[in-house]
Amino acid sequence: MADPARIDVWLFNARFYKSRSLAADAVQGGLVHLNGTRVKPARAVKPGDMVSFRRGSVDFECEVLSLPPRRGPALEAQACYRESEASTARREKHAENMRIAAASGAGPGHRPTRQERAELRRLRGRH
Repeated sequence: MADPARIDVWLFNARFYKSRSLAADAVQGGLVHLNGTRVKPARAVKPGDMVSFRRGSVDFECEVLSLPPRRGPALEAQACYRESEASTARREKHAENMRIAAASGAGPGHRPTRQERAELRRLRGRH
């Protein structure tokens, strides 16, 4: 079994954040939870742990499958985790809402009204 890695390093190596400092800031800010509890950036993560965090406006949950030794290509990174079914369903629903919002959105030269902006926020999940 591999040695445990820091959660901020794992998030960076699994390509969820563009830099380790952004990953550490997200963990420190309480956006990342390990097995349902808020953690600090130095917390060890191991295969079998459940990591949940917010990606944009969607909650993302995944199970740690392996600990990558470095930040490699995207295909290597995707093999390090498995997204939960509930998370996949939320992400797909959000993508559908974004498509609807884009289709019903204002075109060039038309600024949305107050009601249209509220509807767009509701569709995008930003209440």
